[in-house]
Amino acid sequence: MEKAKGFLAEFKKFISRGNVMDMAVGIIIGGAFTAIVSSMVNDMLMPVIGKIIGGVNFTELKFVLTPAAGDVPEVALRYGNFLQKSIDFLLIAFVVFLLIRTLNRLQRKKEEAPAPAPDPQLVLLAEIRDLLKDEKEAK
Repeated sequence: MEKAKGFLAEFKKFISRGNVMDMAVGIIIGGAFTAIVSSMVNDMLMPVIGKIIGGVNFTELKFVLTPAAGDVPEVALRYGNFLQKSIDFLLIAFVVFLLIRTLNRLQRKKEEAPAPAPDPQLVLLAEIRDLLKDEKEAK
């Protein structure tokens, strides 16, 4: 029983650490982000690509090894679905790349922005403070 309490206490300590909570939030947001990117690829990019390549449906492409005969279904290598998933992956990776690239550029612009000039009153007050400090130390 003591061993179980120790185990539960250790688990509670582990689960309440900040990085575990950060990971959980990241996974949740990642799931939502995946849905957005998948929708963008499937609903916006793939119709355009399908129109450009003449409406080819990759998922139906296959190489039939043994044709169907009566009640026996065909045996086929369905490479089209693999091809479609590969294209989906590349498009999703490209969209994520563009999003990250844009975020990085915005971050760099924010970092490169010059700091605002200090308020002249604050500069004057800092100078007075320093003069009073020097005067006090001189005594």
